[in-house]
Amino acid sequence: MSMRSVLTSGSCLSPPPPPPPPPGPPPTFDTETAKDEGTASRSALFAQLNQGEAITKGLRHVSDDQKTHKNPSLRAQGPPVRSPTKSHTPSPTSPKNTPQQNHAPVLELEGKKWRVEYQEDKNDLVINNTELKQVAYIFKCNKSTLQIKGKINSITIDNCKKFGLVFDNVVGIVEVINSRDIQIQVMGKVPTISINKTEGCHIYLSEESLDCEIVSAKSSEMNILIPQDGDYKEFPVPEQFKTAWDGSKLVTEPAEIVG
Repeated sequence: MSMRSVLTSGSCLSPPPPPPPPPGPPPTFDTETAKDEGTASRSALFAQLNQGEAITKGLRHVSDDQKTHKNPSLRAQGPPVRSPTKSHTPSPTSPKNTPQQNHAPVLELEGKKWRVEYQEDKNDLVINNTELKQVAYIFKCNKSTLQIKGKINSITIDNCKKFGLVFDNVVGIVEVINSRDIQIQVMGKVPTISINKTEGCHIYLSEESLDCEIVSAKSSEMNILIPQDGDYKEFPVPEQFKTAWDGSKLVTEPAEIVG
């Protein structure tokens, strides 16, 4: 009885679900419709071309007063406005090397300032009749020599090459900036000479200017010539320094290079 019950209960179970239906046919493209539309468009185009002279019947007639070649007032109004088109932007080109501009040499007194500029191969430049309040500014002179007589307030040499300066007395300062191969001769007195960003500077001091202070920065090949026994003895200005801490402050002194 127990086995019959088991078989009877097993026969009452629901059957498994049926399998899914097979997939439908792949989609078809309506090539016939596209073909018919293309054929109709071409047929309409050929029909317009086959009209011959009748194709111009749809054009609007232009009267003589609307023709520019028969109406001068229309020509005076300028050409018709065209539809905007894409602007052409020229491709960037490399900048051209601009030629060096030649400046006229200058040697003149402008107010209280002597201007000496753009002198080339001039070894006879002289400034006379100087005053204590006047200054001299020397700019971009090459292979030239200038002599300043009398007493002047200050002198500045800027951007010069192979330039020589001879002066009597300066009550302020003589500055050399951004220059190369400069020679300075002091005939009288000067308290301070400053050398900045300069390569090659020779300074000839007089007996009266031995107490002159030389201040230098970012410069090289500097020499001070001291008069001795009717001649000059050359002393180089140090270019290298060493700095050390002495317990309370930094102490800097020239570095001696042992060969």
